[in-house]
Amino acid sequence: MDEILSMARELIPPSLREWKEGGGRVVGFTCVATPREIFDAAGIVPYRVRALGKPERDHADAHLSRFNCGFCRACLQLALEGAYGFLDGLVETNGCDHLRGMFENWSRAADPGFFHYLKVPHLVTEESLEFFAEELELLREALSNHFQVEIGDPALSEAVRAANRRRERMRRLFSLRERENPALTGGEALSVLLLESSLPPGAFDDLLDDLLREAEGREVTGFRARLLLAGSATDEPELVREVEGLGGLVVTDALCYGTRAFWKLPEVEGEPLHALAEAYLGHLLCPRMFDDYPSRLQFILQAAERARVDGVVLVYNKFCDLHGVENVRLRLDLEERGIPVLVLEKEYGSAADLGRIRTRVQAFLERIGGRRVAGKPASPGGIGKTMR
Repeated sequence: MDEILSMARELIPPSLREWKEGGGRVVGFTCVATPREIFDAAGIVPYRVRALGKPERDHADAHLSRFNCGFCRACLQLALEGAYGFLDGLVETNGCDHLRGMFENWSRAADPGFFHYLKVPHLVTEESLEFFAEELELLREALSNHFQVEIGDPALSEAVRAANRRRERMRRLFSLRERENPALTGGEALSVLLLESSLPPGAFDDLLDDLLREAEGREVTGFRARLLLAGSATDEPELVREVEGLGGLVVTDALCYGTRAFWKLPEVEGEPLHALAEAYLGHLLCPRMFDDYPSRLQFILQAAERARVDGVVLVYNKFCDLHGVENVRLRLDLEERGIPVLVLEKEYGSAADLGRIRTRVQAFLERIGGRRVAGKPASPGGIGKTMR
């Protein structure tokens, strides 16, 4: 685990550096609506762009205003500094306006070589699924033409099967967080996922096998409450560790840098691009998707039930409109079901914000503790049982 935690702090882990030195190609993306199997089939490493809590944004602020999401500005800052010079290209999606602004300024100020805009519908209908499948075909053609590689259906189907095997093992690993005696902390789980989205698949598979064997015999103790973490894109293990340092163990999540990235397995049978379109668009579970709020709420409720959480922390970066609005409704619906909720707005990567965050988390943990002392379960149906 120590090796994984160390590598997750690096933008270019050793295995990825070796891949690049051997002539391998790497293409960056940010949104989980981007099917990584297409890159795998092309022999290209799909790299999920992250900022790792970078606080400096002076160069990025010349391109994006301070009213833009701090995560997007921090990613752009790293690109402008040349930290992402190892990327051979970028794939942009219309996930949110902040991300689009980041990508468009990046492509203009620091030419990534290959650049493709993947249009993702905001509704799930037969027509939108067909549209998205056509968009994936355009992505396949763009990658094939630029990098001079063949991406046939047999290779795509094999990439889907390999990715599903990896997802199944990731689900096994993350399920070990949810048991009565958790095997992983939330900070460790986030570090694992950050590493998984930045390594050649074969290199990560070996690490994952070792980690599963190690985790079976591990047990995390000394926590006061079991928490579910949901909200904005969160690539900051340090933030999760701050929460856990106060006694609130994050035993599950509903993050796009968490379980939402791998929980659904695409179908292997049939035309692979249509299967990918249905899996990625039909189970995106992001507030950018219209009319899909019930699915997002249900995903959180199911995770909370499985992990027997005492409370939910809904975190979002300052100026994140999508999650800022979504969290209002989630808080009402979760508390209506008896689940305590903390809505936590934060400035991305700012150490100056930690004091306020600690105070609010401490107060929330006291609130949860008070409910249990008073004999009030955190929620019906077994969620929120007193833990040792």
